[in-house]
Amino acid sequence: MKKILALVAVVALVAFAAPAFANVNPFMDVPMNHWAYDAIGQLAARGVLSGYPDGTYKGNQPTTRYEMASALARALAVVDMTKASKQDVEMLKKLVVEFKDELDALGVKVDKLDSRVAVLEAGVGGWKLSGEFRFDSRTTDLDGSNIYGVSNKWNQNVTRVRLHFLKTISTDPNVSFYGRLQGAGGASPAWIRAYVDIALPWESNLRAGRQAIDWAGDLYWAPFGTWQTDGLLTDRDGLEAFYFTKSFSMGAFDLYASRKDYNQEAFPVDGDEHWEFGARLGFNFNENFGLRLGYQMIDFEHEVTDLDFATWYVEPKFTFNENFVLKGAYYNQDTPNDPKAWRAIFEVKQEALKFTSLWLEYNKIDAGFVTPNSAAFGFIADVSAFDGLYSTSLNGGMKMVVNDATIWRIGAHQKWSDKWDTFLHYAKFDIDGLTSGGFNADANNYSIGFNYHYTPAVTFSLAYDKFETDDPAFDDNMIHFRTRVLF
Repeated sequence: MKKILALVAVVALVAFAAPAFANVNPFMDVPMNHWAYDAIGQLAARGVLSGYPDGTYKGNQPTTRYEMASALARALAVVDMTKASKQDVEMLKKLVVEFKDELDALGVKVDKLDSRVAVLEAGVGGWKLSGEFRFDSRTTDLDGSNIYGVSNKWNQNVTRVRLHFLKTISTDPNVSFYGRLQGAGGASPAWIRAYVDIALPWESNLRAGRQAIDWAGDLYWAPFGTWQTDGLLTDRDGLEAFYFTKSFSMGAFDLYASRKDYNQEAFPVDGDEHWEFGARLGFNFNENFGLRLGYQMIDFEHEVTDLDFATWYVEPKFTFNENFVLKGAYYNQDTPNDPKAWRAIFEVKQEALKFTSLWLEYNKIDAGFVTPNSAAFGFIADVSAFDGLYSTSLNGGMKMVVNDATIWRIGAHQKWSDKWDTFLHYAKFDIDGLTSGGFNADANNYSIGFNYHYTPAVTFSLAYDKFETDDPAFDDNMIHFRTRVLF
């Protein structure tokens, strides 16, 4: 086809690319009254068209496949990924396929072009879809009531299926919708998260809907996913709330409010109805020292539930340099026993020690401390049953420590390549004055494992976990193999 017509095939790909250029046509053989004058000038300004050394475009000559491939490659380099239409993406895909050989001859990697096309395609219509699949195989020594909460000696099941939906509203780019559909273990899928984000003036944002509140994310060590520490007050999904955040030069302010309400005829004295409020103020005084101050209040509405409580806390963080960080948290709770909790963490990055990273953690929790996060007292690899020995469940999904608890944890994570990484973990539990089954409930936990990243999307993990107490009858161990796919 002639060059004048050929350029029409690529002009749509860059017509929406910012910033705008003046349509000054540099070619002497394209008159100003020509129907393609502006299009040729725009493409020339962006470097998509170059013409001939004598300053002509020669639009009436047939275009060669080489010239078309050159224009296509240069067009792709400047295309605006955020503003492509579905028609533009389809055109680009067809052109890449059609001129694959010529692009190879030019030294243009078609796989890289394909990745750019994939980015374009992911944003078509503002929708983005991604997900996670997780399949676990676990075997333990003890059957039934083992310390890991596995129903049989051999347990194999899908433990996670997640679909993430993200939609930027086309009529208002300051508004987006996010939803996470999740199911596992044969349970029916449910919308664990479903909310809208609304960008407000003055660097602030409002999130409304079912969401996760996680204000302790940098206090977790999780090289395998379940070998981790959960948050005492947050790290909870499915909270129906309004969440407001405001950024400023030295930090950020966060505020959320939630109401949990049940049908009174079905739950006349359940005690689960409550209001919940949280506020956090973070300061970064300089590149080395930061401080976060937080407050959380949960107010139940039934007299049968004497669990109303407020917790204030402080989280300091001192960064010696990019490889050495000291951080932690102190919690003070307004309940009858006035319990407190401490957490101190010293983290060393692998770049400092070369062969491994280190995570040293100390936790001290007073008896009577209440948390709205039912998983907060595990502190251990998959040992879902052990926390029941020193904590008890309460109304409203709360849990309370019944004996003073001290937990030490040491973690080491080694990244050998983009394909392989390994980890070691040790945890020691000291539970004051608690006995169960005739033995003191103090315990030790050891873990070792590796991750093999078969592809960027597929990871295979194998871990061995050992649990010891003063009574051999409660000792157990587990082999855990996981297949994880991100898509």
